[in-house]
Amino acid sequence: MEVKDIRMDMVNVSTLNTRKDLGAGTEDTGLDDLANSIKEQGLLNPIIVRKKDDGKYDLIAGQRRFLACKKLGLEVIPAIIREKMDDTDATIISLIENVHRADMSPIDKAKAYQSIYEKYKDYGKVASETGVAIATIKKYLTLLNLAPAIQEKLTTSEGPAGIGTLSKLAETFTSPEEQEQVLEAIGGFKQSVQLEIIKQSGGNLENIQGLKDEALEGAFDTKMCKEGLCFTLPEDLKVKLKEMIESNNTKSLKEIVKKLK
Repeated sequence: MEVKDIRMDMVNVSTLNTRKDLGAGTEDTGLDDLANSIKEQGLLNPIIVRKKDDGKYDLIAGQRRFLACKKLGLEVIPAIIREKMDDTDATIISLIENVHRADMSPIDKAKAYQSIYEKYKDYGKVASETGVAIATIKKYLTLLNLAPAIQEKLTTSEGPAGIGTLSKLAETFTSPEEQEQVLEAIGGFKQSVQLEIIKQSGGNLENIQGLKDEALEGAFDTKMCKEGLCFTLPEDLKVKLKEMIESNNTKSLKEIVKKLK
């Protein structure tokens, strides 16, 4: 491994660089901010490049740093030079640099995991190479089954919903149209409630509205679910319970609780 200053015009951004969506998560710190920081403090971390046969370099990791230096009009940049590296190794290095960043697009992560998996056909190997749990890798790969319109909105780990929710959505509803309808219907709820609605829907779009109504009444409160009380009540029982609460009929409520026990 060699570190030296190389000419900026000798560097090409590699297609193997896993960070495609440079706008993801940069609302607070864009390229201009990074450029100003580099101008004041210098480039603290070198970029990583792969040397090509023609003497030029493929940028493997440090794309935002490279572009910020380009904004500053710098002619050279410090780089770690890797002589021998295949495409999979390049993807792994790029992914490792970005994978734990909350501002990296989840779809970029998913595509990187996919390219590594395609080589090894072994989730355990992908996990050992990247330092990420198998369950997390599978969750991200599921995102690639989401409707294109949803993928476009998913720029950070929050996006239009959490990764866990969207992974379950892609797993439960295979139709892109249904995925979009479900996400639109549950968009106003917190992630734990969104996840519960999707789980209880059984993949049936017709169940979403009823579950949404129950969620609005607090049926999927996180604390209740953790205590094993996240269940669906018959409509007539709901009405009776409401009447008892409104009339302060504590005796009847105690009898119901006693029977439930």
